Amino acid sequence: MHVLATSIVVLDVGRSLRQAFFMFWETLWPLVLGFALSGVVQAFVSRQSIQRRLGDHGPMAILRASGYGMASSSCSYAATAMAKSLFVKGADYLAAMVFMFASTNLVIELGIVLIVLMGWQFALSEFVGGAIMIVLLATFGSLWFRGRRISQARERLLSEQELEAPGHDPEASTPGSLRNRLRSAAGWADGASYTLADLRMIRRELVIGYVAAGFLAALVPASAWHFVFATGHGFWTDLENAIVGPFVAIISCVCSIGNVALAAALWKGGISFGGVVSFIFADLIALPLLMIYRRYYGWRLMLRMLAVFWVLMAAAGLLTGGLFSAAGLAPTTHRATIAVDHFSWDATTYLNIVGLAVFGLLVWLAHNRTRFGGGQQYAADPVCGMQVETMHAPASALHDNQRVFFCSDRCKDRFVADPVLDLVSSSAGVDADHDRAQVAEHPVR
Repeated sequence: MHVLATSIVVLDVGRSLRQAFFMFWETLWPLVLGFALSGVVQAFVSRQSIQRRLGDHGPMAILRASGYGMASSSCSYAATAMAKSLFVKGADYLAAMVFMFASTNLVIELGIVLIVLMGWQFALSEFVGGAIMIVLLATFGSLWFRGRRISQARERLLSEQELEAPGHDPEASTPGSLRNRLRSAAGWADGASYTLADLRMIRRELVIGYVAAGFLAALVPASAWHFVFATGHGFWTDLENAIVGPFVAIISCVCSIGNVALAAALWKGGISFGGVVSFIFADLIALPLLMIYRRYYGWRLMLRMLAVFWVLMAAAGLLTGGLFSAAGLAPTTHRATIAVDHFSWDATTYLNIVGLAVFGLLVWLAHNRTRFGGGQQYAADPVCGMQVETMHAPASALHDNQRVFFCSDRCKDRFVADPVLDLVSSSAGVDADHDRAQVAEHPVR
């Protein structure tokens, strides 16, 4: 009996991992394409203009914040840190939040993966719903985010920044013009480095997202989801699904594109169209990010952000679902399978081969960027591997008498707690024995 139970468990695990792998295989080329485009945009779009042009939350500032967000990385952690940096450097709080929303919901790679894994309706809904969410935040956000708490948060962040990097001038150096960058091999090598850094940065979320989705799709019957998501009650079903969707995102702790695979599993399980949309939006209130908000802005403002963001995400999902249903665009059929479970010589396979070749070229460019003159204004976060611009890095610390730059305070805290572990485990290519010796001689400050 014990042998039979063990065999069943092994078979279930195997089926789940097989489902997870083929979900990844189905979206391999969109991931490469999306991250490559994102890396190129990050390398060529100047952030100095971003910091200077978001001083209020008027219509033009909101449009600019949305555009800048669309041009940035889709990693939730990096978006959160960048929004904090914009806020510290003088950007309006609401404009910084709009930037954060846009950089995780209106990015190219997210749309491409949604098209391949779930269908074009979901990709379109992400941009429509993202715009709705931003409009709602810009219109009503000043009712909740204003006054003493906002000014106190800025003052605390400014004082912390001054303690970390006194006298640091973010405008001390100016990158070359866009035209010169586009013509230089260095610019394209930096773009390739951004692509690899973004992939390293969210590899954990991607793995967790695909594996969890594989288990949910393979093992959880549709009837089980009915205990979580209501069905068959018309508008009240849509409302309940839109409200519960963000809760699942909070407890799943999966951010960035990793939650698209989970969304596909939820859709297969029977959640409504609007509920899926609100779940995808809610990667910005996953539990790890709430703890980051607490550190940046304090408990009270974090709880207010949680409540307001949850309402906005649920409302955007509900409104998007209603609009698509009224227009006849909402999908009504839940897929029996999320992805194929075998290899075949089809369009996906050919595109994946091309995608792997492009990825190989990106790896070559990134590893040889010094030869092309790239990397002069950048540093690799030693914890997550993200490429950051040194003059705009959200956090930094002294190590071995040199300043080390991080994509967020989260990575800095991890590094300060155990610099040896993070240097050894990072993908920055440092020598482990050398780092152990250096850390022992020069503690992080």
